[in-house]
Amino acid sequence: MKKDIIISGVGGQGILTIATVIGTAALSEGLELKQAEVHGMSQRGGDVQSHLRLSSTIIASDLIPEGKADIIISVEPLESLRYVEMLDKKNGWLITSMNPFKNIMDYPPVEDILNTIWEMPHYVTIDADRVAKEMGSIKAANIVVLGAASPFLDIDYKSLEAAVTSVFSRKGKDMVLLNLKALKAGRDYAQERT
Repeated sequence: MKKDIIISGVGGQGILTIATVIGTAALSEGLELKQAEVHGMSQRGGDVQSHLRLSSTIIASDLIPEGKADIIISVEPLESLRYVEMLDKKNGWLITSMNPFKNIMDYPPVEDILNTIWEMPHYVTIDADRVAKEMGSIKAANIVVLGAASPFLDIDYKSLEAAVTSVFSRKGKDMVLLNLKALKAGRDYAQERT
């Protein structure tokens, strides 16, 4: 098993939480893990991205070569396109929220961004803000996106649920339950559309 994943978004959207949940689940399955993070100006809405490499064998580098990413998971649609050159064009999946974070004055029309994504061979776009609100809090949008990516991770779903429980347990039972519902809602959405 080998998965090279790029997780992207804007500071404050929970990018590193997604990486932590995936990493926790992968380690529970005995997988090797390497991670590299770039933190932008998160207080000012800067870009944040994480390279996450999972494998059943030794991993030499924590950086993913251009054109070799298996998945891009993004909580912001324009940020997903920032890393599209990293994606395996033939087999790679782009999973992104459709909800823009307009942190620049000349932010392109959302329709143009989505139309570019929809021309790709493998993608899932989800209104993560709406789904998260329906689950109980818009703050769970990142976990909705993770749920939408979960069918493509080659990690047992029960391991992801256990990782969500572990990561959010210090915030209380209600937060754990909210995020488990968000994870499942995102997964159900992706499975219905692929």
